[in-house]
Amino acid sequence: MTQPSAYQIVQDYHHAWTSGDVERAMTLVADDIVCRAPGEDLTGKDAYREFIGGFAPALTGLTDIAGFADGEHRVALFYYPQTAATATAPAAECFTVRDGKIAESVLVFDRLSFGPPPTHDQEGR
Repeated sequence: MTQPSAYQIVQDYHHAWTSGDVERAMTLVADDIVCRAPGEDLTGKDAYREFIGGFAPALTGLTDIAGFADGEHRVALFYYPQTAATATAPAAECFTVRDGKIAESVLVFDRLSFGPPPTHDQEGR
């Protein structure tokens, strides 16, 4: 049986967590994953599960923009994660896959865009 490509592993992971199946997504992640996200670096599957698991329930939808593979180990995804706060703030991730598991993720997004929607008082009205 042929092992799935890095691109397929990342796509399977992405579909799982954005569909709310964080446990399925974690089966595709290395125990010693390193994630570099805005404002924090995470090390290990437990920390990564908590990070992803904290955001997944907020998703109300998702629009994929593009996905690219660079050789056999690197994959980049660009997408719009939709929440109650925003549907237009893009996110990008660059994954490194080793031995059939996601070993590293560099995640880029605007943290402020995913905060709670402004109230009338915050808007100055």
